[in-house]
Amino acid sequence: MSVNPKNAVVKVGGDVLLDDAERTGLASNVKSLIDAGWQVVLLHGGGPQTNRLQEKHGLVPNKVGGRRITGPDDLLVVKQAIAGEVNVELTSALQQAGVNAFGCHGASGELIQAVKRPPRVMSGAGPDPIDFGEVGDVTGINGELLRGLLALGVVPVIATLGVGEKGRVFNINADTTVVQIARELKADLLLLTTQVGAIFVDLDDPDSRITDVTPASAKELIETEVIQGGMIPKVEEAVSLLSQGVESIAIVSGRDPRAFLAVANGESEFGTRIHN
Repeated sequence: MSVNPKNAVVKVGGDVLLDDAERTGLASNVKSLIDAGWQVVLLHGGGPQTNRLQEKHGLVPNKVGGRRITGPDDLLVVKQAIAGEVNVELTSALQQAGVNAFGCHGASGELIQAVKRPPRVMSGAGPDPIDFGEVGDVTGINGELLRGLLALGVVPVIATLGVGEKGRVFNINADTTVVQIARELKADLLLLTTQVGAIFVDLDDPDSRITDVTPASAKELIETEVIQGGMIPKVEEAVSLLSQGVESIAIVSGRDPRAFLAVANGESEFGTRIHN
């Protein structure tokens, strides 16, 4: 590894991990980055796995504005699905690819500090504030611990749980949290992995992939509704990082084992790069 290795932070969605080819490709991509001298941190969610386990326990997933309302029973399932099933499977896949992965969660060493989210009014959900239950908003990242793990030559694989006062555990949002991790580490590269793997003018036309987005073009794409729905906060958060030490961000699929390194090298064959 180089004397001053570059840092890459990778957000992995639970939907990616349901597909064997995606999971295997992701692991190969991470290995390629490490072989090229990068240090890598992974943060993962596990929405589909949580939904499936909730149903097995007779619980009905309850979301408002795309955000999961998490009661005490739901939180137990979130812990089992994300910190258990998903974290172990992802860590195992990385180990099989030759990556020394270290599975953990946000309560480990207070990696991700959080407070309970206050009730808030949600668009389309009426005038009354919604109490999301055991859901937390991130207040801090233990960057010293993360940098220490990276210095040991391991790849932290972090399940999206946060911890508050007296060890209270919260369900937290992966998209928001990965941005804060990238900001804390002043990451050289932030990769947001999705099955779609890019921003498209027309999702049904693979030739309409947008290869590069700048802060100015991102604003225009949002105004013209090319970027819409859950992709809007992802892109807006990403753009905000460009002025805070994060050099390059990409929305990409990990299915092709060449993708991550190509993006890291500034090539345009895969995904959508967001940069200045």
